[in-house]
Amino acid sequence: MLRPTVTKIEILEKYQLKLLFDNGEEKIFDVTPYISGEWYGKLKNKSYFSSVKPNGFSIEWADGQDICPDDLYYNSKKIA
Repeated sequence: MLRPTVTKIEILEKYQLKLLFDNGEEKIFDVTPYISGEWYGKLKNKSYFSSVKPNGFSIEWADGQDICPDDLYYNSKKIA
């Protein structure tokens, strides 16, 4: 079975994202550990961070930063 994919994103405080997956699950993903270096460091800009969109497979930002769909699903916390 394929892992669920993100269909909707809500921006939360402290570089966290509320993700809705195509299987109906809602989870919280913390992007903080990814925000370093020149490429992902751009995500420190709150306005840029808030521009994230689902792309049908994962999530991505305008300049091409993305996060592995496995990380999004398996390393996020399920909302009770």
